[in-house]
Amino acid sequence: MDELIDAAREIRASAHVPYSEYAVGAALETADGEVFVGCNLENANFSNSLHAEEVAIAEAVKEGHRDFSRLAVSSDRQDGVTPCGMCRQTLAEFCDDDLVVYCDLGDEDGAPSVREYTLGELLPDTITQETLE
Repeated sequence: MDELIDAAREIRASAHVPYSEYAVGAALETADGEVFVGCNLENANFSNSLHAEEVAIAEAVKEGHRDFSRLAVSSDRQDGVTPCGMCRQTLAEFCDDDLVVYCDLGDEDGAPSVREYTLGELLPDTITQETLE
């Protein structure tokens, strides 16, 4: 878990957040252990902004990955930020309910402190392809 949180923290430095000044990094681990990272990229109209989780999953899917095990999310405030509703739905498109989500609370006794969820806890009864059929 520490390496995944570290990757999310590191990519935060690349965030483009001139409006909110709230940098977020995400690190998404595939089932075979590869890690893809993303950071938030704001746009002046906000609706065109990209969220860190979206960028990470887009990178992974672009490289052909469709099986994921864990996600770490970290804001520069280390306030335990969780993926927003839109990101939760995007994750649900590619991830099972048992995807582990670590939300960064900063360091405690020299080690990362996290709040841990599953995607199913964060987004119960999600809209799926089966729902649409």
